[in-house]
Parts: sequence; C-alpha cells; structure tokens
Amino acid sequence: MSVLEIRGLRVAFAAPRRSVRERRTTVQAVDGVDLDVGARETVALVGESGSGKSTVARCVLGLVTPQGGGISFEGRPLGPIGKRSPELHRAVQMVFQDPGSSLNPRMTVGAIVREAWRVHPSVAPAGDQRAALARVLSDVGLDAGVADRRPSALSGGQKQRVSIARALALRPRLLVCDEAVSALDVSVQSQILRLLVDLRDEHDLSVLFITHDLAVVRQIADRVAVMHRGVLVEDTSAEQLFTAPQHPYTRGLLRAAHDLEGVA
Repeated sequence: MSVLEIRGLRVAFAAPRRSVRERRTTVQAVDGVDLDVGARETVALVGESGSGKSTVARCVLGLVTPQGGGISFEGRPLGPIGKRSPELHRAVQMVFQDPGSSLNPRMTVGAIVREAWRVHPSVAPAGDQRAALARVLSDVGLDAGVADRRPSALSGGQKQRVSIARALALRPRLLVCDEAVSALDVSVQSQILRLLVDLRDEHDLSVLFITHDLAVVRQIADRVAVMHRGVLVEDTSAEQLFTAPQHPYTRGLLRAAHDLEGVA
C-alpha cells in the first residue's frame, strides 16, 4: 500500500526577465510526475540541480502549490501547508539540508525538541518531559546532556541528529529529506544514513530522500526515481538501477558517478 501518492504533478515558475520589455515566460519545473512511496519504504528522488526534485519535495510539504495534479497521504489530499489539519501537518516532517540554518541558535537542543511538542500538543508527553526528551535524543544517538547545549556547540553531524530528533518527536509517518547529508563529511554521511535506515525500521517510517548523489542512494534507497528537466524518466528498484538502468539519462548519471570515483 502506498503511503504517499503523487499523480500528474505539474509546477511552473515565472522565468526572470532580462529587461522590462522582455515578455514574461514560464519554466516548467515539474511536468506530469507520478510517484509512490510505500509503507516502510525509502524512495530516493535523484537528479541534477534544476531537475525539479526539490520542487516535488516542497509540494509534498505544502510549501509550493502545484498548478496541476495532486498529492495524497494515506488516501487523504495533501494541500498547502496552511490548509492542512494538525494531524496531517505533523505526520509529514522535513529534514533539511543544512542543520546549521534550520535550528534556532538561541534555543537549547531541549527547547528545540519541546517546541515541536508545544506546536503539536496532541503528541506531547504528559507531565515531566525530561524522560521523553532523553528517549528522543537516545533514538538519534545523542546523550541526554546534549539537551542543555545550543547548536553552536555541536558538530555538523550532531546538529543533523537534532534536526532528525525534532522531526521524530512528532511521531511522523513520512520523512522528507532534502539533500539531508550533502553538507556533511563522507564519514558522517554514512552514520546519518545508517541512522535513517534504523529509524525507518524501528518507527515504521516511510522516507522520500532527495539527492543528487548516487553513492548516497546505494546506502539508503529501496527504490530510485530519476528526474530530468522536470520529468520522471525512470522509477525502479535500487538494485535494478545500478545493474541495468533503462533510460539514457540514468546511464549517463551512473557513468559520471563512476568517472568521479576514478578521479577520487
């Protein structure tokens, strides 16, 4: 059964004009995309910069309103974020690319997680929240003592773990990760990817993972969807993608990734 269903998604943006006399045109960022994410499945949405993959993610989150098509979560329409019920809002959570800019530098880690509970009291633990906070931090591999520290005192990997903890505190059913490890060192990337796989299994999560990095895809994805110029050109299992890609664009991405590995 699909947790997330995207059907015929279309998004166009106004192209910048080079002069006031130039006629305004539009750019088709997403053009008729169909995509499913199943229960406890990680789907990697892959493509170069400008392919439309992050626009799809923002539509799922309700941050961008499509001009065509629709998105549903567990059979219920996912509209703009301002029109979603609190239950739908908390069920679909985001892990951002740069944890440094997504965490409030003035708040402690504990306050950041408790703020999520304040906004969504239906999932807030009753009574003293310290034990619940310690459990959430433990789930992402952080010691309870981190709760009293501010983001500036943490490493990049620790900050991303806090971002994941903040999302996890709301008991989501779908995580949308937009280039969630691209700002981290390679060794830390592997740790965070392993954490996401473990959390998916332990908490019955589904994951839509946006990335341009095929090395990352190998470590986390069950299925891979490839975007090129706003169009979904391939949707297959991770094993099939790396052993027998069907679309010429996908084969080109794999060749480019292999060439980069050879240079490294």
